[in-house]
Amino acid sequence: MSITILSQSAVIGGLQDQGTPARPLSSPPPQLSGIEVDLAGAGDNHSGIWECEPGQFERHLPNAEVMHILTGAGSFTPTGGAAQQFRAGDTLFFPANTTGVWDVREKLRKVYVVMALPA
Repeated sequence: MSITILSQSAVIGGLQDQGTPARPLSSPPPQLSGIEVDLAGAGDNHSGIWECEPGQFERHLPNAEVMHILTGAGSFTPTGGAAQQFRAGDTLFFPANTTGVWDVREKLRKVYVVMALPA
């Protein structure tokens, strides 16, 4: 078995166009791109690098997610809560069913692991 190394993931090229968020709140909607990394033994969990241009959109993912911000800055405002600021170097842990609004102020790039929903 081999490991995958993405050298200098904060600046690595080759991200694939992923369109725009499903629930954009800004016009034009932010553009998304990324690379999904297959990880043997991860089951239905997903991981990779994700990038987002500045803008606002609703988080609609029902899954728990862990992310480490490589570049950029912004905030996430959970439904019914206060805005949580983040910037490069921060690590965020989203419980399952977290809803709210992303406000990406500086082009964001993150490493993520999205947990599979329980069966």
